[in-house]
Amino acid sequence: MKKPRLYNGTLNHQPGRINKFLDRGKYFPKLKFIYDMLILRLFVSRILFSLLTLLIVSMVIFSMVELLPGDVVSRMHGRMVTDEQRAIIRAALNLDTPAWHRYLIWLWDILQLDFGTTLAQERPINDVLGPKIKNTLILAALAFVLYLPISLVSASIQAIKRETYVDQALSVFTLILLSTPDFLLATLLLLVFVVLLPVLPAMSIVDQYSTFGEYIRALVLPAMTLSLVMSVYAIRFLRDSLIEVLDSDYIRMAELNGLTRGQIIWKHALPNALIPTLNITALNVAYLMGGVVIVEKVFGFPGFGSLTIDAMLLLDVPLIEATVLIASAVYIFSNLLADIGSILLNPRLRSFTIPK
Repeated sequence: MKKPRLYNGTLNHQPGRINKFLDRGKYFPKLKFIYDMLILRLFVSRILFSLLTLLIVSMVIFSMVELLPGDVVSRMHGRMVTDEQRAIIRAALNLDTPAWHRYLIWLWDILQLDFGTTLAQERPINDVLGPKIKNTLILAALAFVLYLPISLVSASIQAIKRETYVDQALSVFTLILLSTPDFLLATLLLLVFVVLLPVLPAMSIVDQYSTFGEYIRALVLPAMTLSLVMSVYAIRFLRDSLIEVLDSDYIRMAELNGLTRGQIIWKHALPNALIPTLNITALNVAYLMGGVVIVEKVFGFPGFGSLTIDAMLLLDVPLIEATVLIASAVYIFSNLLADIGSILLNPRLRSFTIPK
């Protein structure tokens, strides 16, 4: 007779009679230990796969940068360099060694959080990255603060008022935003809040001497642009997920128990509907770190995206490698956190078969 499989600590048949004895290994420590080990193995496999992906991405980045045209020494010091000076500089930069050797040296320095020295400014890249990443993180935090209420409120209204004029109007508006490029949306916001209603600055230029009020005013327009760009994706997914949850049996039971519509939405439906949107949120977080290039350029904001563009324009090889690798790492580990969050929040994703 074929042995039954165990899912989440319960047998896949005879649930009423046996589940109470096998409730996630409560009365069977060995089964609970196996269950915990399977969960741990799943987490470890996700982490190792992310690290392997990042390693492959680093190889691709280094290989693509090696294919850039021009000579590094010429970009640093111009063409008025003697052959002897050129040989000394190439030896100092390890350019006289094979590419695989330079990659290993670069990777070892990265593991020690040493990104090298910029070619254009001849400054440590860590010193250049610090202020830029700080500015982008502040901008990302403000954009995320705006993104959450826009997404949650809009999706909830559409789910509650589904197939009504309100739902259709919000859907049309969302589709318009979805089809609008980042630079065009930023330009429209500049037209409204700088030209027609001159209440905000056109350029988001900040420095260490800017006051808190000037800093916030400079961040409003780019943060609004980013939050609108991100929210259109989340709204569509969250709306459909909320409608599916609201049609479930336990929501009907909650209505029969006399719970208000607000309690049902915010306490019961929304937490379960958020699970499918975790991947979208992870992509948005990655976008906030590595995909804000256009928005930062439109508003002149001195952030990580602007630094990446400047490095590419100057063909600053070490800075290009550092910025692209950091953006890739944020993207990869944001998806890793989304996967782990989905597993923790959704028990169905933690279903395993106990090996014989």
